[in-house]
Amino acid sequence: MDWEKTKLMLRNRHLLAVIISVVLIINLGIGYNVYSETKESPDDSYSTIYKFMYVLQKVRKEYVDSDKVTYKSLIKGALKGMLRELDPFCSYMEPEGFKELVEDTEGREFGGIGIVVTFRNHVLEVIAPMEDTPGFKAGIKPGDLILSIDGQPTVNMTLDDCVKLLKGEPGTSVTMTIYRESEDVKKDVTIERANIEISTVKGTKIIEDGIGYLRITQFNMPTAEKLDDALKKLKDLNMKALVLDLRGNPGGLLTSAVDVCSRFIDNKELVVSTEGRLSAQNKEYRSQRCDKYLNIKIGILVDGNSASASEIVAGCLQDHKKAILIGDKTFGKGSVQTIYALPENGGAIRLTTAKYYTPSRRVIHENGIEPDIKIPVSMKTMDKIYTQRLTYSGVVKPEGANTVKDVQLERAIEVLKGICLFSKANGE
Repeated sequence: MDWEKTKLMLRNRHLLAVIISVVLIINLGIGYNVYSETKESPDDSYSTIYKFMYVLQKVRKEYVDSDKVTYKSLIKGALKGMLRELDPFCSYMEPEGFKELVEDTEGREFGGIGIVVTFRNHVLEVIAPMEDTPGFKAGIKPGDLILSIDGQPTVNMTLDDCVKLLKGEPGTSVTMTIYRESEDVKKDVTIERANIEISTVKGTKIIEDGIGYLRITQFNMPTAEKLDDALKKLKDLNMKALVLDLRGNPGGLLTSAVDVCSRFIDNKELVVSTEGRLSAQNKEYRSQRCDKYLNIKIGILVDGNSASASEIVAGCLQDHKKAILIGDKTFGKGSVQTIYALPENGGAIRLTTAKYYTPSRRVIHENGIEPDIKIPVSMKTMDKIYTQRLTYSGVVKPEGANTVKDVQLERAIEVLKGICLFSKANGE
């Protein structure tokens, strides 16, 4: 490349700023490589950046629609593509999207349909609809695949793009094309958005022989407080053991998961840790002071839609031998995303920077948590159990029409009965 061509390339000051930043990053990377085990050579770095600049200029000069090839739009596209290649949870957020994220974090109400989604195998999948929300009332189920939102295919979107389309002003509507594998059905569903308010602890009752039951549907700020109320109620009813149902629970706040675990393990015990490439990402989260239920026998029900904070709770109590896990392997969402604001109001990037580890150093992400007692059920049966669980919480075999036996709950009750008998025989 001669000097005249080089000067032409550097003519735009915005591009110059990008190149200077890239060169600085490369130089830092080269210096780091001297002391690291990476095998990428400086020549590889320079040639790769040259290839990128060559394509950028070629597109700028020869693409048929000149209005689509501004430096701003091309760099934005490159950022989106680069982050999308890493994993489904990394993304570029435009300034408006970043602003909305900050406002949501600060507690601003927003409209939505009340479903938790993620990308799995490059397809947008429903982890779970939140109970008593428009999505739940419309019949959306865990495992439903969302093929398009308001006519826009989801396959080429980021997770943030999809969530943004699903959210909107209460009273407005969104139309999704979904595919349900258990029924081999593809259909359009139109749902009216509403403000989402979730009650996260449900179904509190004594099932039989002093065995209590409750469901946690999601982990948010009031969950631990609601759990305290439920546990006190069950204790007053002479609870000897507890079935904690986390099936279909998509997760929520890490702090809420730590608070829930704190009820069942001693103070300062390790709940979960995070580990990344930078030392700042390596953190430990330990149990807090609170009312304790240390001697309660616990069976935790999990399935393939128990994700994130649910997996932290299940993995923690399993590692500390405070609970027996029953059901199916969990979802496997155990990574930490950090938001980095870009300069000059350039939006932000969401980057996976660490992974969650259980107290015994098991990696949750992409592995899930294996139950102690595996009770798999078919997708069609799980659909029926999911639906009837909402009406008949803690009932093994409801007497209603078209109901099925909840074999996972039944096994949990059997196991806890056995543990209670064993403990009684040993004078515990």
